[in-house]
Amino acid sequence: MTKYHFVGIKGSGMSSLAQIIYDLGYDVQGSDIEQHIFTEIALRNKGITILPFSADNIEEGLTVIQGNAFKDTHEEIARAHELGLKVIRYHDFLSEVINQYVSVAVTGAHGKTSTTGLLSHVMNGDKKTSFLIGDGTGMGLPQSEYFAFEACEYRRHFLSYAPDYAIITNIDFDHPDYFEDIDDVISAFQSMALNVKKGIIAWGDDPHLKQLDVNVPIYYYGFDSNKDVYADNIKITDKGTAFDVYIKGNFYGHFLTPQYGDHNILNTLAVLTISYLEDLDVDNIKEALLTFGGVKRRFNEKFTQNQVLVDDYAHHPREISATIETARKKYPQKEVVAIFQPHTFSRTKAFLQEFADVLSQADQTYLCDIFGSIREDRGDLSINNLLDLIENSQLLTEDNVEVLQKHDNAVLLFMGAGDIQKILKAYMKKIGVEHDF
Repeated sequence: MTKYHFVGIKGSGMSSLAQIIYDLGYDVQGSDIEQHIFTEIALRNKGITILPFSADNIEEGLTVIQGNAFKDTHEEIARAHELGLKVIRYHDFLSEVINQYVSVAVTGAHGKTSTTGLLSHVMNGDKKTSFLIGDGTGMGLPQSEYFAFEACEYRRHFLSYAPDYAIITNIDFDHPDYFEDIDDVISAFQSMALNVKKGIIAWGDDPHLKQLDVNVPIYYYGFDSNKDVYADNIKITDKGTAFDVYIKGNFYGHFLTPQYGDHNILNTLAVLTISYLEDLDVDNIKEALLTFGGVKRRFNEKFTQNQVLVDDYAHHPREISATIETARKKYPQKEVVAIFQPHTFSRTKAFLQEFADVLSQADQTYLCDIFGSIREDRGDLSINNLLDLIENSQLLTEDNVEVLQKHDNAVLLFMGAGDIQKILKAYMKKIGVEHDF
């Protein structure tokens, strides 16, 4: 039997894919940095071995899966080539996997992970669906008919896939260390859309998505009755958000999601369109939607006295705005406090004013030092450049987290794609609450 070795197994996509391959009965191991990352919890729970990086990990007989963050010069990749082993890039290997199923790619600048998590959960309410989610979650279900997966646009990796369907949540400028401008991003999504075989489900209020030129049907979703798929009669309740759904002018059903915020309604519309196109049982879909608990690091909550502590992956201005909106709609009587750690120097520089504008929507903002990455660990600006642009803000570190205690009736939004969780952990330790995010 093939034994797979994942280089960079703690990466969110790599962790998910490793779990899928393990679930399908293969021998799986991997390597990564020794620092704890939340994605490793699921790997260890399944008994998947995680080794520190070393060329000695690479032995005869392995098939090596190369994480996209790692170059061919990495010690393990170089050793694999020396031994003549089969080395496959993450996105190429994922492409091989999805071709065995009716596949649904979820892509877009924002909302990919939440939508993929919702899609996989809801579809499994009626049909067995394997899935790969960008929060480090993956499951390979034997005899699955469907495969739902997150497809990232970074470095155009999603061009490796030819899915049956694609949900495209939006197009926006991000990853400024790779994309030149918004036109470069649009070009990438246009190329990806041409690979889709059956149909595209796209947010109807995105002007860039309206420009797509493809040979398959596009189903645009939104809140207006001129959309192919739209929500109407929206009501916020203590159990979540209820609304009616119409598809191609016909009433599809009345649904209740336990989530809040317009972006969550939009995500649900996209998912329901897939259910409609594949003729899944609508009653089973409704039932599954009611039990969706969200995905890792997307508005994950912990309650303590009058504070709500939220762990969220938001790292782009539009994502931060959505997180703040969710907090205000779900907890209208509470103060909203943003605790934000910028991710990468290039993104911070490219969106400096946008970050300042959106963070100013919170009642109070705390900023943590910029988190670098494997690709980029320094830049020509600091967190002070952002602090200077936000009137009601101050620097926050693990050493002064007690300042958060003064917000005694608040939603504390810990946001970022780096290690913002260390700030959250420090605060929870300070107030004597167990950390179990």
